[in-house]
Amino acid sequence: MIARPRGSRDEDVRASSARTLKSGSGICFVVKSCNQREIVHIRVPLEYRKHRRKSGSWAKSVRGGGGQPSPRMGQKPGPLPVPGGNTRRTMSGRYVSISRDEQDQSMDQSMGGDMSADFPYTVHIPPTPDNQPMSGPNSPQRAPGGHPPPPGKGAQQFVSSTMFTGGYKAQTRGHVMEKVTSDHQAKGNTCGVDGCDGKTMRNDRGEDIYPCNCNFKICRDCYYDALNSGGRCPGCKDEYISHDSYDNGGQAEDVMTSIPERRALPGPGYAHADSGKMERRLSLLNKPPLLMSQQHQNGTGSENFDHARWLYETKGTYGYGNAVWPKDDSYMGGDSSGGGGMNGPPLPAFNEKNRRPLTRKLAIPAGVISPYRFLALLRLVVLGFFLAWRIQNPNKDALWLWGMSVVCEIWFAFSWILDQLPKLNPVNRSTDLSVLKERFERVSPENPRGRSDLPGMDVFVSSADPEKEPPLVTGNTIFSILAAEYPVEKLAIYLSDDGGALLSFEALAETASFARVWVPFCRKHNIEPRNPDSYFLSRGDPTKGKVRMDFVKDRRRVKREYDEYKVRINGLPEAIRRRSDAYNVHKRTSMDSSADGGSQTAGVKATWMADGTHWPGTWLVSTKEHGRSDHAGIIQVMLAPPGNEPVMGSNDEENLIDTSDVDIRLPMLVYVSREKRPGYDHNKKAGAMNALVRTSAIMSNGPFILNLDCDHYIYYSLAMREAMCFMMDRGGDKICYVQFPQRFEGVDPSDRYANRNTVFFDVNMRALDGLQGPVYVGTGCCFRRTALYGFDPPRSPKEHTLWSLCCGGDKKSRHNKKKNAKPNREVEVANINAGLGNSDEMSDGLDRGLLPKQFGQSMAFVASIPVAQFAGKPLADQGVANGRPAGALTGPREPLDAATVAEAINVISCFYEDKTEWGDRVGWIYGSVTEDVVTGFRMHNRGWRSIYCVTKRDAFRGTAPINLTDRLHQVLRWATGSVEIFFSKNNAIFANTHMKVLQRVAYLNVGVYPFTSLFLIAYCFLPALSLFSGQFIVASLNVTFLTYLLTISVCLCLLAILEVKWSGITLEEWWRNEQFWVIGGTSAHLAAVIQGLLKVIAGVEISFTLTTKSGGEDIDDEFADLYVVKWTALMIPPITIMLVNLIAIAVAVSRTLYSSIPQWSKLVGGVFFSVWVLTHLYPFAKGLMGRRGRTPTIVYVWSGLLAIVISLLWVTISPPADAQGLSSTGGTFAFP
Repeated sequence: MIARPRGSRDEDVRASSARTLKSGSGICFVVKSCNQREIVHIRVPLEYRKHRRKSGSWAKSVRGGGGQPSPRMGQKPGPLPVPGGNTRRTMSGRYVSISRDEQDQSMDQSMGGDMSADFPYTVHIPPTPDNQPMSGPNSPQRAPGGHPPPPGKGAQQFVSSTMFTGGYKAQTRGHVMEKVTSDHQAKGNTCGVDGCDGKTMRNDRGEDIYPCNCNFKICRDCYYDALNSGGRCPGCKDEYISHDSYDNGGQAEDVMTSIPERRALPGPGYAHADSGKMERRLSLLNKPPLLMSQQHQNGTGSENFDHARWLYETKGTYGYGNAVWPKDDSYMGGDSSGGGGMNGPPLPAFNEKNRRPLTRKLAIPAGVISPYRFLALLRLVVLGFFLAWRIQNPNKDALWLWGMSVVCEIWFAFSWILDQLPKLNPVNRSTDLSVLKERFERVSPENPRGRSDLPGMDVFVSSADPEKEPPLVTGNTIFSILAAEYPVEKLAIYLSDDGGALLSFEALAETASFARVWVPFCRKHNIEPRNPDSYFLSRGDPTKGKVRMDFVKDRRRVKREYDEYKVRINGLPEAIRRRSDAYNVHKRTSMDSSADGGSQTAGVKATWMADGTHWPGTWLVSTKEHGRSDHAGIIQVMLAPPGNEPVMGSNDEENLIDTSDVDIRLPMLVYVSREKRPGYDHNKKAGAMNALVRTSAIMSNGPFILNLDCDHYIYYSLAMREAMCFMMDRGGDKICYVQFPQRFEGVDPSDRYANRNTVFFDVNMRALDGLQGPVYVGTGCCFRRTALYGFDPPRSPKEHTLWSLCCGGDKKSRHNKKKNAKPNREVEVANINAGLGNSDEMSDGLDRGLLPKQFGQSMAFVASIPVAQFAGKPLADQGVANGRPAGALTGPREPLDAATVAEAINVISCFYEDKTEWGDRVGWIYGSVTEDVVTGFRMHNRGWRSIYCVTKRDAFRGTAPINLTDRLHQVLRWATGSVEIFFSKNNAIFANTHMKVLQRVAYLNVGVYPFTSLFLIAYCFLPALSLFSGQFIVASLNVTFLTYLLTISVCLCLLAILEVKWSGITLEEWWRNEQFWVIGGTSAHLAAVIQGLLKVIAGVEISFTLTTKSGGEDIDDEFADLYVVKWTALMIPPITIMLVNLIAIAVAVSRTLYSSIPQWSKLVGGVFFSVWVLTHLYPFAKGLMGRRGRTPTIVYVWSGLLAIVISLLWVTISPPADAQGLSSTGGTFAFP
């Protein structure tokens, strides 16, 4: 924001803006008037962004020296003026009204009494969740001596307080926000470095720590930046002196205990010729390592002693066997007398954890899997004989009934084979987190400081509509991610708000504010789960396993703070509406009183942000350029990237809890709303995910991506480490993603509609893990970024055909294919990036037009690809091909500047994907409402494999729709996507030879299963037709038919029991799944087939309803939605089937009882199958009854009409056998 005094003219503003444009600095300040305040928009020209890497002065010039006046060209900066306008800024960062006399007096004092001088406009960095205003009288505006702050610090803070917007035919703008939410205040002493408002370092007693004798106040991040940029104090400009030079009593001890080792000698080979370039490109280690002597001085125990490092730095050598034969009696050349040396150290403990695998495959016991496979084979053989017998023995009295039943039974057998074959090789897997920690986070020669060498992780949270996806649910998901046990500096969270709603934006700002309390509380007391709503509502003793004495006090305080947070979140919709109404009334009043009219915008009801500016996204009352499908792209960094060193809290009274021994850093948190414009296909969730892929590649570029729905939170804080065990293990470079099972909360105890899907997640997915890997199910999945880019696996995948499966294939043909194979895109990208330093080579690469057709026009995005590929490799070790060196990822992250965010705005524009491979080969695949299955299929089709990770504690938990109507609509969307897959090029029939045969069968079943509904509905009507006609599907219930039927049924039950044994599910869950298979097959699957055929034949587009997420506010009745009956057309077929079968049973029983020659065998057969149908539909009938049998009238009307019509049609078309006797008496029925 720019504050200007009343009385300054608009001509001065325009002149100042013109001078800024003529200065050639590459930045354009667009000034707009709003309520006597000036709003600054920073436009970044494209020419300037192309050269942003060559100069780092842009962020500094925009930041204006960290809050200093922006000087005119050719003038020296004057003294700091008092903020102008009719307001005055207080120490807490607020603005209060002042009189004209006070204002004029303050201006005279600040400008030396010369009112004729031009007033220098002051850019104030406003308070945001990551940028709080400085307080206290001693808060300096500039470091002593006028020296600038360490590089990257101010630019990062500028980014965290600026909202970036842009898009189609619009320049990228950075709007410096006055405030994000209503109140954000900071307390305590602040850092003295210009542009930094962090808290100064303090010891355990709460006293300030001064690393230099000049007593210059500095925060921990700025201190490390100063060390890395030359080791000079920003205050006195002298080098930091050693610890023994302090004479301030206990202060030297405080500094030693509070600050890690600051000096270390570089190891051999550190000053490599290309080290600077590699550090910038690959984030290699850029801090000198510690010597072993310094490690021992820091208190490193002998159990962590690294013998290889000791040999590297000393004169020690290997002797015979494993004995150590040092040339001297002490390390580092010390004497044997023990004076100051480390005489007689213990022999090093050779650690075997480096050779231990990170993961293990646990095979199913042979006593379970062998009978399971035998029964499956037995049932397959019996089915074959049964179908042959059925074809050879038709029922000549009812050929039509026999023919319908045989066709349905053949399809059911085919469907069962597709479902059963992939289940023959299930596996279980386990991880070893201790080995992961030892390998990637221990002190070693490559990692002397013991920093985390794990790769970065970008977490995507998708949201589309805050009305159906409550912000409180999304906020709790964000909390669980922020508090996850993963290196803070390696973690970045991106929230995709596809609706562009201000409610989601301000709710995320409130979430970022409360996270400063919740995350340290979780780390301090090891809280599980780290979703505050689930944690505080969990039953049981909260003090179980807690060892700290202040846990109860901290929990009570955090619970009170969380309750206030919920109140603020729930009050945001009304607060936004009232604020917008007030601003609109004020705007209309000012326009009416003005002379220049402004009738064009008089009737517009805008939505206003908390700082008094228009919201660039969707307004409450949609208008042009401010609707759900027409708004600019928005990026706001809520929490800036943290530093590379831990930042411990303090025990100040101003803190809610004591965090003196807790790392209080928070991961980077970014709000993203992609641009939407009319006339563009935005591709729903898949398009939003691809926008996040490009944005994260520019801003953080984590080599792995975790995808979560807004209602799917992290239940196990070590879940991401579990995924890294698979990715970083030997052979992990061939894994495209790690899929976790979905677990649900809020489901009724009986699981009436099989919402938990345990048969799919614990049976089918475990079985697929034994083949090429599980399918991608849309959430709870950790991706390898380069696999999403459409790359092939690092090694040529094996071909899987029936010929190779039986005979091993032809080695000569495989050799010829390898010889004639074209270079893959991975090699092309590497070659082009290698030529980025050579302008000629770069122009040649661009002339070929390879990259724009694949990834788009952003060269910054293309440059990030090899960096992500390198960082995603496992560590180089014995047996690991193409590994990366240890310690390569321990360096700090590049600072986030405004030019980087401006480039991120460019890649989320609506036109960026035009004429590229995004959605076709790169990223999430378009063309289906189930983009998740198609995306996983494409990766498996290129030869990648996936992993199914089942943890002892549920990794993620979410919510499921327990209402019958919502559940049917959810199944309808899944089935519709499967039909789309079947009629597309993603059908498994067209899969190439890189996919395993049984994996192809599993994907074929994904596209085929909705068509089973056609045969299932016909088969459910067959018992009723049999009872109406007095015939049966077979001529008689002989012993052969009953033997086949009994054998097939017993095999099916035994297979279910063994599946329960090796998967861990219960028989009740298996039975619920069978029941809902019939319910869904007779309702949603049939509608999906009809919709799919209409799309293929007539081109009718398919739309689906977003599943409503429950906010969990109804504590009195947790399962209230279970009893809500909402009518939908999907209920018509099941209702009809139930009523027709009930009427048929009544008609058949009455006819048999009054018949002269009753045929009990046919009656029993028909009644048995009708009861089988009704038993499967029982949960559906129970759901129609509601809580107290309150069934909607429409249900009775539809069911009665359909039952009567079908019954009358059947009696007319096929009358009973004794109809002739009735006709003689004139009692036949005929339509009028």
